[in-house]
Amino acid sequence: MSPVATAAWLGLATAALFAFGTWLASVKQRDVSLIDRVWAPMIAAPMLAYAYVLPWGGLRSTVMAVLLVLWTVRLAAYVSWRNWGHGEDRRYQAIRARNQPNFAFKSLYLVFALQAVLAWLVSLPLLAVLAEPRTWFVPIDCTGATIALFGIVFEAIGDQQLATFKADPANKGRVMDRGVWRTTRHPNYFGEFCVWWGFFIMVLPHGWWSVASPLVMSILLLKVSGVGLLEKDIGERRPAYRDYILRTNAFFPGPPKKPKT
Repeated sequence: MSPVATAAWLGLATAALFAFGTWLASVKQRDVSLIDRVWAPMIAAPMLAYAYVLPWGGLRSTVMAVLLVLWTVRLAAYVSWRNWGHGEDRRYQAIRARNQPNFAFKSLYLVFALQAVLAWLVSLPLLAVLAEPRTWFVPIDCTGATIALFGIVFEAIGDQQLATFKADPANKGRVMDRGVWRTTRHPNYFGEFCVWWGFFIMVLPHGWWSVASPLVMSILLLKVSGVGLLEKDIGERRPAYRDYILRTNAFFPGPPKKPKT
């Protein structure tokens, strides 16, 4: 087995270990949404396995690692703070209800094993940057790193603005449509999108095979656990959100739309 293949399998095992440990905690606490708190670390941890097997790639690898740490720490801390004390997320409550009896065991493969595989796929640029012999920084690396950094900052701004908005009792029941939320209904998801497409650009052209990473992340954000799921019935639960949808882009930022006459 080649060193790259060995590193890939070890990375998958690392993600699986994260998922298994979180599953054990979720059974004890009856809270499957714990997986959301370790999603970022579960993506980042395989890079340790990749670096154990493969030689460090110089400046390119260092820049990506620094950006990865910034992304991981901020996202994990924010999700943990946001979810603290709120119990199991309603999305996972619905999954639990659909898969009784014995959901505690079923969640091991329905939620945790699945997310471990997805996290490993998303981590592929972290493998590609170490698998490629190029160690110096070229314009395409700078472009990718800039896009990734922009994504980290953009989603951090969106999360901070939303947290501040929700902390004001006067905004209870209102829709957040200020700051970056005027340009996109999901600035946090758009930021994630930029991070992983940026990392992918950094490993081109030799790391083209890691395109599974931004593609998987894009599908998750747009169709699975992101925009598609959150907005499935939000218009019924929050009528004011329907007006927000009419005037604000769903994903890619842009100026507010003028109301139709």
